[in-house]
Order: sequence, then structure tokens, then C-alpha cells
Amino acid sequence: MLWLFFFKTGRNDPELEAEMEFPERFSNLPEYTWPRMRALLDPHTPGGEIVNLTIGEPNHAFPTFLIDAINERAAYFGDYPANYGSPELLAAISAWIGRRYNVTLGDDQVMALNGTREGLFSAAIALSPEQKNGAKPCILLPNPFYPVYMIAALSAGAEPVYLPATKATGHLPDLDAIDAATLDRTTIFYLCSPSNPQGAVASRTYWKQLLALAEKHDFRIFSDECYSEVWRDTPPIGGLEMVQEFGSDPERLFVFHSLSKRSNLPGFRSGFVAGGVKGMTEIRQLRSYAGAPLPGPLQHASIPVWEDEAHVDASRQRYRDKFEIADRVFDGIPGYASPPAGFFLWLEIENGEATALKAWRETGVRVLPGAYLARDVDGVNPGTNYIRVALVADEPELDRGLTELRDCIYT
Repeated sequence: MLWLFFFKTGRNDPELEAEMEFPERFSNLPEYTWPRMRALLDPHTPGGEIVNLTIGEPNHAFPTFLIDAINERAAYFGDYPANYGSPELLAAISAWIGRRYNVTLGDDQVMALNGTREGLFSAAIALSPEQKNGAKPCILLPNPFYPVYMIAALSAGAEPVYLPATKATGHLPDLDAIDAATLDRTTIFYLCSPSNPQGAVASRTYWKQLLALAEKHDFRIFSDECYSEVWRDTPPIGGLEMVQEFGSDPERLFVFHSLSKRSNLPGFRSGFVAGGVKGMTEIRQLRSYAGAPLPGPLQHASIPVWEDEAHVDASRQRYRDKFEIADRVFDGIPGYASPPAGFFLWLEIENGEATALKAWRETGVRVLPGAYLARDVDGVNPGTNYIRVALVADEPELDRGLTELRDCIYT
């Protein structure tokens, strides 16, 4: 709107910018992950044929039958889409939840999302109150973390509290280390299981303790489960089945799922949020005013994708094969750990930023410094001594890239 101010006033002088005010809550945001990575690597010439193992963008084939489904309802691009998801789509999602987790939900407990990032952000705006027990609320998130957790907390007027998720804590936040005063101010606890970037999976014991804390201290859990269908041996347990198993209040939990990783459709922007009826009512109310519903033809095409598991099984097998490549390449490397789920390696090294730059300049293999996924707390960034490696390249290219990476950074 700056141009409009110039037009109305005729002013365009250096003093104008100083007079403008911007939200203080966003004043100390670090540069976003990907521009920061490009600034580190792009000024340098790659040392070999490029292998990009940075962004978690699935490169496996997506289910092409959805193209016909889009075409069948292409005329719906001319209509406003169902705001919360069509009845048919909500039924398909609920049926998938029933098959996957043996949990039955009503259509009023589910809402289609334009990608999970939208939901992870907007649900915090809808459900985090302005005060908690007479104090500024706080929102807890693992560190490292998906950046939308932080910006959602700030946008909701809450204090983001970064909980170390390190090797010492099993790569999930240590629930015993959170003081009672912080928990009493907590409105939302973001949990990512399987975790990004480490691939850790919350156990039943972990879930039981977290749900008990949510009940005792009156907060909600936002369970980001977008990697739930990428696993090696055992399907990760999910929040909905834990609420059912432990008889917890369904209003304590809201889960977020997506077709991006499950079905190799990151550009499709189709997912869902599910949880207690009261909370979902508030989330839907905000969507009515400020949301971006999934276009009608994409809602229609999402239905057969949620109904089909064959393409998911095939993709999962390819990830298993890729982890076997990684296990072979890094066999005998001190500290190497093969995660049970997700599609990232979280490699411990001396300095992630220096290592990523060295790998790029000497081999052309592109990896992400772990520090770019975390925040400094008391001068400590839990990602500093790590790099994240996405197993997204085709198998031959991945084998070559991982081998070159190993020879570069471990010899």
C-alpha cells in the first residue's frame, strides 16, 4: 500500500520509511531457511555434478488417476468450493482415518486444508487465547522445528518456547524438563511425529504423558503427522488413536495430515485437520472469514487418492530401498543413526554450515545445515552440528551423492 500513500500525499522522501511502523513481534525473525541456504552455497561453484538433497520434495511418481478425476470436475473451477471440504471428501478422509487408526470421526471433526502449513498456522490463530491464567500465553515447539510453528505462535500473540529435541532427549522434547509455570501458560504444544528432521516417533508412553500434561495444565496438542506414511518397519502411532486408547478428552488434540509426502503430491496442496468438535467449530469459523479452501476439482480428485493405498505402498518400498543404500554407504561411520520413519538423514558432524559448504564446493552435493532448522536458545542451537539430507533423488543418483558426501566429510 506504500504506492497508494505516495499517490495521495505526493511524498516520496527518505523520512517516510522512518515514520512507518511494522509489527514488533516479527522484528527478529531470522532469514528463512531456503534464501539463507542459497546465500551460503550459490556464490560458489559446485565441485561436481549437482545432487540436490536439501528440500523434502518427494520425487516419486504421484497417482496419475487423479488427473482424470480433476478433468471430470474441471467445471467446478467456476464455482466457489465447499469451505470445509465437500461431504464426499470429508467422508473419504474419515474412512481413511478409520482404516489407518481404527478411529471413527464425524464429518464435523474434520476439515480439508489447502496444505497442512495453512492448517498448522490458522488453527493456532483460532484456538490460542490472548491470555492464559492472567499472563501472556506461550506455545511450545520442538527445536529443530518446521518454521510455521514459530510464526503461528507469534501471529497468535503468544511467546514461542523452543524445547530442545536432541539425541539426548530421543529427538523429541523432554516433557519432564518443562517447568510447571511454563505449562500453566501454555495454550498449544506442537508435536511432529515422525519428526522433521530426525525421523523420531513418539511412543505410547510419550503420548500418555503428553496427553496427561495437556489435561492437567489445560492446553491443546497440535500433532503434525505429515510423515506418518513414510516408515520402514512399523506404522507410527498417531494422536487420534492415542486419545481413543487412553480415553483422553478429544478437545485436547488436533492432527494434521497431507497428501504431499504420503502420495508424492507436494504441489497439490491437499490435506486435513481433525480433532474435537468444539475446537473444529472455531477453526471452521476462522476459515469462513479468512481461509483458502481447496478448489472444488482438487477436492474431488483427493477422494480416490485417500482411498488408494497401492501407490503409498510402492513409494514406501522405494524409501526402504533408499535407506538401505544410506545404511550401506554410512556403515561404520561413528554416530550414524538410521531413523525409523520420514525420509531424512540427520547426520552429526562438527559444523553443519561449514560441512554443507565444503560438500557443495568439492562434490556438488547439496545438503541443508541443521542450524537453519532451529533457533538459538541461551546461545545454543541444537542443529549446529548436523546436516539434513533428504533421500529424494532417484536411487542411482542418491547412491552416488551419498557416497561422494561420505568421502568428502568423513575422510
